Order: sequence, then C-alpha cells, then structure tokens
Amino acid sequence: MSAAPTIDSGTHEPPDYLQVQSSAEFDELRRAHRSFAFPLTVAFVLWYLGYVLLSSYAGGFMAIKVAGHLNVAFVLGLAQFVTTFLIAWWYSRHAAAKLDPRAEAIKSRLEGVTLRKEGDA
Repeated sequence: MSAAPTIDSGTHEPPDYLQVQSSAEFDELRRAHRSFAFPLTVAFVLWYLGYVLLSSYAGGFMAIKVAGHLNVAFVLGLAQFVTTFLIAWWYSRHAAAKLDPRAEAIKSRLEGVTLRKEGDA
C-alpha cells in the first residue's frame, strides 16, 4: 500500500492587516464609503420615522384621498419601497464606480506582497 503524496504548503505569512488599515489607500476607501452610506442612511431613517410618525399622529392627513381609493398613507408607503430600491441601486453604482476599484487596488497590492513573500521563501 502506498501513501498519498504530501504537498508542502510552505510557510505563508498573512498580510499585515494593521498596516493596511492605517494606510492612506484604506483611509480613502473608508472615507468614500462613509461619505455616501452614512448621510443616506440618516436620510432614509428620518424619512421612515417621518412616515411612522405621520401614520401615528396625523391620521387625518394620511387619510386624504389622492385618487379613487388611494390615500396619502398608501402613496407614502409605496414611496418607502421605491426609495429603498433606488437607494440600493444608487449604492451599487457608487460601489462599482468608487469603492470597488479602490478595494481591488488594495487587494492586488496585498496579494502581490503575499505572492512575493511566498515566491521568495
């Protein structure tokens, strides 16, 4: 009976994540994400809470008929869904244009360093 050949995986040093995290590249990536995501999140939460508060305390306003059996509450409720999908679409475009290229550059740099270290060993 023969033993299966073993493959020497070698020594692999993980990238220095603390150094990457403190780099200017990573800081720009984080800033690009936060400058988009945080204001949009705050705006959407305020919009959602405004809808909830109107539903709770402004029943007369929400009951106003807009067209046929459609009232303000229904229209604003549908607008919640529409804005949710618009924000998701907008974020995906932002990520593809601004975040993904920066993240890919950091990843490539890290993989290049890791591969060079592995190749040197």
